[in-house]
Amino acid sequence: MKGFRVTGSICDVVSRTQREELMCTVSYMFNGKLNILINNVGTSTLKPTLEYTSEDFSFLMSTNLESAYHICQLAYPLLKASEAGSIVFISLVAGVVATSIGGSIYSAAKGAVNQLAKNLACEWAEDNIRSNSVAPWFIKTPLVETESQRRFLPWWHSYAYLQLLT
Repeated sequence: MKGFRVTGSICDVVSRTQREELMCTVSYMFNGKLNILINNVGTSTLKPTLEYTSEDFSFLMSTNLESAYHICQLAYPLLKASEAGSIVFISLVAGVVATSIGGSIYSAAKGAVNQLAKNLACEWAEDNIRSNSVAPWFIKTPLVETESQRRFLPWWHSYAYLQLLT
């Protein structure tokens, strides 16, 4: 036993109010400091671009981009107070290179996440806050394995790609 204190919180990242409440809890639990923030939220609906609705667009952008953007804003004072904060975004290779598997909104959101990581790295460097984005290929999860999405990803298990963006 290393003596680490572990705690858990539940937050619907699409809800601005819940994100704010989460960061208040984090601030309280860690005495106003945060060493690392990992933005690992993501969801997708893979289908041809012409089949997406405006509701699909809003949901995917709010989940995959807006939530990470706002969490970073809220975490900034805590990361700065740690004097060596770090942000890690979990993206996807489809945010770096084009694919033909369906998922243009998801790819656009992850591309924006990668760019957000780069911009925060530059903007917050003077506050000793690092920002990186890790862009793996698809990861075997129930979302990826659903029957409706297998038609897009029959080869997902045979391809691995990892890129660290700085």
